[in-house]
Amino acid sequence: MVKPRILQQNRKETKVGQKPGYLYVRDNAVQTRLYLISFDEIDFAEQEFTEYDELYKFMQDRPHQRHWLDVRGYGNLPFLESIARDFNIHPLQLEDVISDYQRPKIEEENGSLFMISRMVTFTAQHLIDDDQLSLFTGPNYVITFQSDNEDCLDPLRVRIRAGKGIIRKRPVIYMAYAIMDVVLDHYFPVLAEMGDYLDSLEDVLFKRPKKEILGNILSVKREIVKLRRIVWPERDKISELLRADPELVPDEMKIYFRDTYDHTVQIIDLIENYKETSGSLVELYLSNVSNRMNEIMKVLTIISSIFIPLSFIVGIYGMNFSRENPDGTVNYLNMPELYQPYGYITLMSVMGLLIVFQIIFFYRKGWFR
Repeated sequence: MVKPRILQQNRKETKVGQKPGYLYVRDNAVQTRLYLISFDEIDFAEQEFTEYDELYKFMQDRPHQRHWLDVRGYGNLPFLESIARDFNIHPLQLEDVISDYQRPKIEEENGSLFMISRMVTFTAQHLIDDDQLSLFTGPNYVITFQSDNEDCLDPLRVRIRAGKGIIRKRPVIYMAYAIMDVVLDHYFPVLAEMGDYLDSLEDVLFKRPKKEILGNILSVKREIVKLRRIVWPERDKISELLRADPELVPDEMKIYFRDTYDHTVQIIDLIENYKETSGSLVELYLSNVSNRMNEIMKVLTIISSIFIPLSFIVGIYGMNFSRENPDGTVNYLNMPELYQPYGYITLMSVMGLLIVFQIIFFYRKGWFR
């Protein structure tokens, strides 16, 4: 599921000026694969189909069962067009599916639901990688579309295979809920990884802040904002489901969607918390850099304070005014110390005592703490 950053940017590309419903498949699109899970309370079947007509006939022959058609990859446009034709998917909706960079949303069309969610992972490069999951509901089926072969839905497939829980006894809308719930549950480990990374950045800041750490903080802050932009529409989408007509979403199902809504609120709270944390880390970095600069300036100030009086003394005795005049008379006010036998030793001792006095004075003032 981890892809180079450039692929995320490519998803935003569109063919400007094309007619509505125009289907554009990129050159690097993954070849389409068709997976079908069919089940009821007793029977279960799972297989991959290489021919769409065979898959469609299989579903038509089993109207009493519920079906999950999982379409992975958009490389085979005829397959996608056949699915849209046979399952009454509007061309504009199929265009949203293939464009692969739509915000989470929900639409109702002829008693069926079209929903978009985004599956996220936190990569080794500490970036948020998100994939679009498109979902359609019908009388006895759910169709999901995704751009590649990797997703976060394996826990749900395991539950269906094992027949655990009530998923094989519930209507199709419950399957749609279960898929959305697994996608949202996967946000929590992503947020946990992001929280661990923020903690590691904070530890580095306390030990020894480097210039590179600021770039890492700003990068993860951008990813937090990106995740926030993904989750807010997800909450709005579930809110619309809770207000949907009972014929579309039965009242007994709304308790499950309310639980999912609570999950989105928890996720948003965590994201807001991490957003504030990342901002605090930037302030902490700037504060540490400022404190470090202050420490450096304090050391330089101490050194300067010690050598300024020494430089003053040396400067005075470096003037070398003559003691004797050319006529042999003596200038008594011109540095008599120059001719003292112990003048050099005396001056060096005075300078040494002055250094010791200043060090003791600065220490008592707390400059060395």
